[in-house]
Amino acid sequence: MTKNDFMREAIAISIANVDNGGGPFGAVIVKNNEIIARGANRVTADNDPTAHAEVSAIRKAAEKLGTFDLSGCEIYTSCEPCPMCLGAIYWARLDKMYYANTKTDAKNIGFDDSFIYDELDLKPADRHLPSETLLHDEAIKAFEKWENKCDKTEY
Repeated sequence: MTKNDFMREAIAISIANVDNGGGPFGAVIVKNNEIIARGANRVTADNDPTAHAEVSAIRKAAEKLGTFDLSGCEIYTSCEPCPMCLGAIYWARLDKMYYANTKTDAKNIGFDDSFIYDELDLKPADRHLPSETLLHDEAIKAFEKWENKCDKTEY
């Protein structure tokens, strides 16, 4: 299969998902020229704000391969990822990302993530989502314990 074939599969998932009550987003993860996982946006269908196509595909690929490290894999997604999905793609260590629609295309139909990108550039105190630090002295103990753990699996 070619890159275009993989992208066409992600696009087909996005189109079919609209007919099945989901959002217009689809993704596939490929390893060694084979699709190992597919994902569709199921945010409203599953009442899960994290059920984006890319995250769903990453979860399925990690389960299938038995690892959180998806090095050696590529993701084809029907749209440029939102900040959450982009973060997940980086955390999964995918080798490459391909996308079809742009974030501007998504914005034009009501999926505007620009406010999140804008918020990330602000200091926490200046963001629209109020936040404050609580119990730092207690919470840091978990970090200290992790830092000193000899048998940890780094990720």
